[in-house]
Amino acid sequence: MMGLKRSSLEAGHRRKLLVVVDDSPECDRAVVYASRRAEHTGGGLVLLHVVEDADFRGYVGLGDTLRRQARADAEAVLAEVVERVHGLAAIEPETVVREGVPAVEVVRHIEADADIAVLVLAAGTGPEGPGPLVAALAGRGSGTFPVPITIVPGHLTDAEIAAIA
Repeated sequence: MMGLKRSSLEAGHRRKLLVVVDDSPECDRAVVYASRRAEHTGGGLVLLHVVEDADFRGYVGLGDTLRRQARADAEAVLAEVVERVHGLAAIEPETVVREGVPAVEVVRHIEADADIAVLVLAAGTGPEGPGPLVAALAGRGSGTFPVPITIVPGHLTDAEIAAIA
C-alpha cells in the first residue's frame, strides 16, 4: 500500500472523494459531506457499493442467480444515492459495484483509481461503536493507508455538514 502514486493533480485527472455506500444509518452523513466537499473543491465523487461474496459461496447453481440479484439490488441502492447527491450538489457521481469483503475491496478500488484522494466514512452514533468499516479501515493500519480518511460524525445535520464541507 505504501508509495501508491496518486494522479489527481496531473493533467487530465481530478481529485475524487470516495464514499462507501452501505445500509448503515450513518452512510448518508458521508454522502452529504463528500457531495458538498466535491462540489466546493471542483472534485469528483465516487460511490462504491460492495456486495459481500460470502452470500453466494456454497450455493452450487444458485450462486450466479444470487450474484445477479445482489448486483441489481446494489445498482438500485446506488441510483437512490445518486438522486440524493443531485439534491445536494451540482455534481455527477461515478458509481461502482465490487464483490468481496468491504474493507479489502475499498483498498483495491483505491489502488485501481489513482484519482481517489480521500476516503470519506461516517461514524455510527450507537453504543456498538463507530461501525465495522470505520473500525476496519481507520483503526489498525491507518498509518499506512494509501489516502487520507475523513470520518464524519454521524450525529451532524445536513446544515452542520454543509458548514464544514
